[in-house]
Order: sequence, then C-alpha cells, then structure tokens
Amino acid sequence: MTVHPFIEAEKRDGHNVKRACELLKVSRTAFYARRTAKPGPRAIRDAELTGQITEAHAKSRGTYGAPRIHAVLKREGAVCGRRRIARLMRAAGLEGRHRRRRHLTTVPDPRAAARPDLIMRQFDPDPVGVDTRWCGDITYVPTEEGWLYLATVIDMASRRVIGWATADHLRTDLVADALTAACRQRRPTQPVIFHSDRGCQYTSQQFAALATEFGVRLSVGRTGQCWDNALAESFFATIKREVLDTAAWPSRAAARTAIFDFVEGWYNLHRLHSSLGYRSPAEYETALAA
Repeated sequence: MTVHPFIEAEKRDGHNVKRACELLKVSRTAFYARRTAKPGPRAIRDAELTGQITEAHAKSRGTYGAPRIHAVLKREGAVCGRRRIARLMRAAGLEGRHRRRRHLTTVPDPRAAARPDLIMRQFDPDPVGVDTRWCGDITYVPTEEGWLYLATVIDMASRRVIGWATADHLRTDLVADALTAACRQRRPTQPVIFHSDRGCQYTSQQFAALATEFGVRLSVGRTGQCWDNALAESFFATIKREVLDTAAWPSRAAARTAIFDFVEGWYNLHRLHSSLGYRSPAEYETALAA
C-alpha cells in the first residue's frame, strides 16, 4: 500500500495525522505499518511455506506439482491449502514435470491364441495383499546409440515395480526377463495374474510357457485400448516425465543407470502415490504386512 505524500507532509508540519488519514480514507494502522515496512503475518507465513515448498520440490528431484507438495507438507504437520501452495509455487517459479507424447511399441499378433481379460480395468489397490495381480508393458528410450527398450512388472496392490528389464530389441526375451526377475524377487506362494496388452511378445508361446513354469495366469486387454492397461501406462508416463524425457542420453548404459536409480532409489521407496493415500509403495506394503 502506498501512503499519500500529503499525510507525510502533514506529519512533518506537526499537523494531526489522524485528521489527515480520515480525509484521505487511509487507516492510521496502515500508515504506520508502511512507515516501519514490517511484513504482515500472512507474508511471513508465505515466506516460511515457500522455503518448505522449495525443499520438498528439490527432494522430489524437481518432479512434484502442487498436489504432492501439499501431501508432503501435510505429512510434516504444515497447515495450508493446495491452492496456496500452487500460488506460492508459481511465484517461486516451481512446477511439476509434464509428459510427452509416447511412441507406439505394441504390435499385436493376429495369430495369437485368445486369452481373457481377468482384470477388467480394476486397478484399485488390493486390500487383500500383494502378489495376487501384476501388470506390465514395454516402452522405449531414445539414446545416441539407438533405442533402449524397457519392460516392467508392477504389483497392482502396492504400485511397486517388482521386476524390470532393458534391451536393445523388442523380442520376447525382454518381457520374459522382466517376468523372471519379478518371480525370483517376490517368490509368490499363490497363483498370480499377470495382465498386459496384446503385444506379440506377451501373446507368444515362449511367454506362455514361462508363465506356466512360474504358475502365473495370463490376462490381456483389448487391442488398441490403452485404458485396459492403465496402471502400466501410468508408470511409463511418470518415469518419462520425471526422468527419461529430461535429458539426452549419450548411451544405453547411461539411460539404464538412470532407470535403476529412479525405480530402486526413488519410485519404490519414496515417491508418494495419490492412489495409496500419498504413501510410497514400500510404505504401503509395510502397512499391509502389519
């Protein structure tokens, strides 16, 4: 607020400041606050929140937007609204990461045996427990050496990436390695459903034989329906937005190292998921075990 120079002149001349403020419809509180240049309580709190927001944004590797920043501050005991956080983030020049358009990697095999959809878009976290329903998909990473392909296996209950593999090809070995890694890490004691799209890798006889060996039941969505495998698609959108689309990768090895760091060092252990009540996959699995 700018104080009218007439009031300052009246005060210097020894005249009544109260009368001058009344004439110009300015409160004396505002006049003296302006003179002392002391920030108000809200400005002080905004500055404190901005510091907390900046720290939380940095810890998220610069990926969190207002909703997750709000969840972080709420976990730390801060009392503030999401809109206020969004406003302060804009003022500080902070924002979350956004996804790019994806490249098609799914090539259906018209000769593949028909398999049912055992999930029917039911991707909500399973309160029964982990290792009952898994899903997976393939995506790509451009590098200066050529494409690097990434296959994943995700537990639907906890959103944890329990198996993954990379290769410079799209042969069935890629998805077979990811499923093998998941089965060896989790060692499920009951039958597990593995859901995927109708890509030729997932509908091949080689993959079916591997699933039978591990006691895994295969489920597939409809051709061309990305929502039938929305959970796997969502993970790829996240890793691309937060890591893979943020840099030019000089080699496949560099991209694979970044994937390992993101999955094993951040996503599974620390990244908050709105569908899990803003908990990480590791926190959610610990809560289920308890």
